Amino acid sequence: MNVETDAAQSGAALEIRIDSGEPVLGPRQTCVAKVVHACHSASIDQGLEALAIPGLTRETLEPVLQYCASLKCIADSVTCPACKRRTEVQGIETLDQFILSKKEVIVGDGRVRLRGEGIETVTTPCLETLAKQWSGENYWFWARRVIRKLRHGLRRANMRGEPVAGEGETPSVILVEPQLADNIGMVARACANFGLDDLRLVNPRDGWPNEKARIAASGANYIIDDAQAFGSLEESISDLNWIAATTARQRDLRKPVLTPEQAIAEIRTRIGQGERCGVLFGRERNGLETNEVAYADALIMIPVNSRFASLNLAQAVLLTGYEWMRGDSGRSLGRVTTYEKPLTEGLYMGRDRPANKEELIGLFEHLERELETNGFFNPAHRKNVVSQNLRTLLTRMNATEQEVRTLRGIVATLSQGKGKAQKGGV
Repeated sequence: MNVETDAAQSGAALEIRIDSGEPVLGPRQTCVAKVVHACHSASIDQGLEALAIPGLTRETLEPVLQYCASLKCIADSVTCPACKRRTEVQGIETLDQFILSKKEVIVGDGRVRLRGEGIETVTTPCLETLAKQWSGENYWFWARRVIRKLRHGLRRANMRGEPVAGEGETPSVILVEPQLADNIGMVARACANFGLDDLRLVNPRDGWPNEKARIAASGANYIIDDAQAFGSLEESISDLNWIAATTARQRDLRKPVLTPEQAIAEIRTRIGQGERCGVLFGRERNGLETNEVAYADALIMIPVNSRFASLNLAQAVLLTGYEWMRGDSGRSLGRVTTYEKPLTEGLYMGRDRPANKEELIGLFEHLERELETNGFFNPAHRKNVVSQNLRTLLTRMNATEQEVRTLRGIVATLSQGKGKAQKGGV
């Protein structure tokens, strides 16, 4: 079939053909899902460059995306590999059924193999990944997101931040072999939240730069733009004087074990002396290897529930960043805008002010006078003790001027009857 759209004005629309039950295009019969995946996992331009399909440009891409986004494959009775529609069409509802439908599932380096009854062999980096991805991806949803990027550019692209300190004045955040671009983006967002300007990546699995990371960063673009990728851990830490490695597992290494608070205090002292410092964070699946931890000068172990100690990568960075920001004199409680002034710890007064002693004494006398009129002090010799207790109670409130006026209005209304306090009635 030939998919056409008004958007493809500067080039002829590419023909989508049916081959072996799959929608394909181009001389190498590239599957539509592969086009969607390439443009979704990286930037559109990077995806098109990697695909290198003759005639496939920004101008001719949208018709291909529309084919997937509008699920025209249903009418053509075709599916793409790794698409969720394929497992649905095949009637595969569980992981067990998926494994059984394959000839063999090769896990990791091949030492673990799962054999089924089918003819196709598939690979997966680990069983955890297989459990999450066996049913396939919602490529039609991805296609709709790429169409939005193609038409309108990146969401939040106008949001910009800027570094809060000079080079080397904050600890470097070093992610060792991060597996998911989305996690890198969320780490970047945590870094921006807490003023950690230097993000370093060691062998990111999905390559770098990565558009999915930028989207997940939700506006922390300057962190993403300035992030550096390194080929090895040694390269990433070569200019640092002192590093700490985060870990949830006990290591048989003779190194100081610090909480985030203690580690940040040490880092702040060293940076103040002109040293450059960094914090290592490991892979999402299994953290840092012991030989990587050996490079560290100290270990950071975050206080957690001992029976559930695993933290999400971005959470670990966020907790460390929070400790860093706590000691920063330039920090803010919440956001600061044109209409919102910086806040400090303690009672928020807004436009109000604390009541002065004259106003408080007026409240005491007003309340005691009305209580005496209504026979509250009984027996009479207890009046002094009860009055002292009332004054102590009301003083402890730390009332504002507005609160004192409100309380006096309540006393007047209760003592004079409904509506009479305002009318001057008795």
